[in-house]
Amino acid sequence: MPTVADTLAALVAIDSVNPAYPTVGGAPGPGEGAVAAWVEAFLVERGIRTVVQPVLPGRANVVGVVPGRDGGRRVVLEAHMDTVSPAGMTIAPFAPRVVDGRLHGRGACDVKGGLAAMLEALADLAAGPPPPTEVVLAAVIDEEHAFRGVSRLVELLRAAAAVGAEPTDLRIVTASKGVLRFRIHVHGRAAHTSKPWLGANAVVEAARVVLALDAFHATLAARGHALLGSATGTVSMIAGGVQINIVPEACTLAVDRRLLPAESAAAALDEYRRVLATVEILPGCRIEVEEPFLVDEALDTPADRPAVAAARDVASRLGLDGEL
Repeated sequence: MPTVADTLAALVAIDSVNPAYPTVGGAPGPGEGAVAAWVEAFLVERGIRTVVQPVLPGRANVVGVVPGRDGGRRVVLEAHMDTVSPAGMTIAPFAPRVVDGRLHGRGACDVKGGLAAMLEALADLAAGPPPPTEVVLAAVIDEEHAFRGVSRLVELLRAAAAVGAEPTDLRIVTASKGVLRFRIHVHGRAAHTSKPWLGANAVVEAARVVLALDAFHATLAARGHALLGSATGTVSMIAGGVQINIVPEACTLAVDRRLLPAESAAAALDEYRRVLATVEILPGCRIEVEEPFLVDEALDTPADRPAVAAARDVASRLGLDGEL
């Protein structure tokens, strides 16, 4: 019988780089299609009821269901099938190999190891007596870019509890920062650089915006959470200008804001708009805040929830650290 390591090796050998990133050779990643087909075959071969949920063209979630004694309760095991780019790796990314007891290859840790463990766990459950509750394995797309797989998944089902497979060193994680990502456009007026006074330099005005945002981000250190630390914000990308002898008429900034559970993305974006309203820029320039291209609210599961208590009990019985 194949072991969980065999299952992991088979998954790692499949290139499932997210199309948002380059794979070997520089072409966009192929996406999760081949892994989804492998997972579907794994489930079907073991007689597990399988649902394929289309999300994007050629990209689908794969859901396996093991019925439980209580059909009104459900536990979800969730793992994503895509990986980031193999660029910069010093080993063959899709040729899994074991060294000193660890399997190496793109996605082995994040998160095909978790997916392999969950697949084997579901197979074990399916081969035995019905578990107390329905157990669902959800292998989803697009975690590494825009979370569109899990966003579609929650339209399909609800659950009493869910466990996400992310590398945590087998620690129990009950809280996670959220993220708000958006762009700020600074608009100016083009002119020839021999007569710059005829234009309005969007790059220079964007620099004022960056300094204002940097000062605002420094104040976020005062906002804290017992497990997560402080809220943060970063101006992480900037692009402006088209030619060295033209006063730039446009400059774009990208902002990554990490949210605490007490914060909402909508309120954070409103706060940015208020900060930007205080920035003094030249006449002829204006600031535009684009709607966010990624919103992921924070997670904070109370420590007294039954699912947390159960996870801590399991960790204790396995000799693991049960502290949250």
